[in-house]
Amino acid sequence: MKKNKKRLILGASILLNVSASASLWGCSELETQDGPIEWNISRTTGKVIGFIDDSLVIVSDWRGWSQELATFITNNGGYRTGIGHQGLRVYNYRVQENGPRWIDSLDNDDTESFTYLVGQLSDSVIWGGNGNDSFSFWKLSQRPTVVNTAVSKDGCNVTFKQEKMREWLNGDIILKGPLGASGDTCQYAVLDTISKTITYKRLSGDLKWIEICDDVRAWGEDVYCFMPGEQAFEAVFLRNGKDSIDVPVKFTIGDFWGNVLRPNANLCNLTDGVVACSGVEWRGGLSFYQNDEVVVELE
Repeated sequence: MKKNKKRLILGASILLNVSASASLWGCSELETQDGPIEWNISRTTGKVIGFIDDSLVIVSDWRGWSQELATFITNNGGYRTGIGHQGLRVYNYRVQENGPRWIDSLDNDDTESFTYLVGQLSDSVIWGGNGNDSFSFWKLSQRPTVVNTAVSKDGCNVTFKQEKMREWLNGDIILKGPLGASGDTCQYAVLDTISKTITYKRLSGDLKWIEICDDVRAWGEDVYCFMPGEQAFEAVFLRNGKDSIDVPVKFTIGDFWGNVLRPNANLCNLTDGVVACSGVEWRGGLSFYQNDEVVVELE
């Protein structure tokens, strides 16, 4: 009986100590609401996301934010973070100028998690998406338009991460996947801009030849491809799988940035079937070179 009394007294003492400690904390120390959203003052370092004609480059950036989460003891709380206020800037990449020629940014809040800055679709349109069935198209000087699509599969089952979007035949858009993939893996997808349907497919028939292209897009009724060679600096620029178009520089790999061609690091344009290069190279980052010297360094 004495042992039970001791246990009861000890238990009551512990409860009293806990209650006393709680009262000492005070209501002001018991946080029940999340803190305010705090946006970073500075924006992120810019990233090249596209090119316009033969002299302008598009740079993207954004701002980060953080928020302290509610907790019983304020100095033991966690945080959540995110990004927003995505922005675009346009610079001249041929001549060093004092800042961008044009700048714009969104005023979205922390509740929006949409990715607006994935890559370049056309000369003045940047695309984004949620990685599945919603896409955004941000035309310079306008607000982004978000398009929700239906999704279907034609002859394949395994889809792919959407990383490259290019202009395609019949006014459609091609999403480039693993063109050389085998089995039931989808190699590409076509976004029908009228029906707003994205269809994942495997290459066949007249398009079978593009499966070894480094990058591909259409101009009008013609399909253009950067095709690697057997050796370094032996790549070719093809039209419709049969017509080789002369490129004034030797290159190993090439890709499209809107209407700009980029064999290796060279910035070129296609006009009336002829490729002309600017003499300026973009090797990544925010620097532009001419004759191996930096001619433009962006902010």
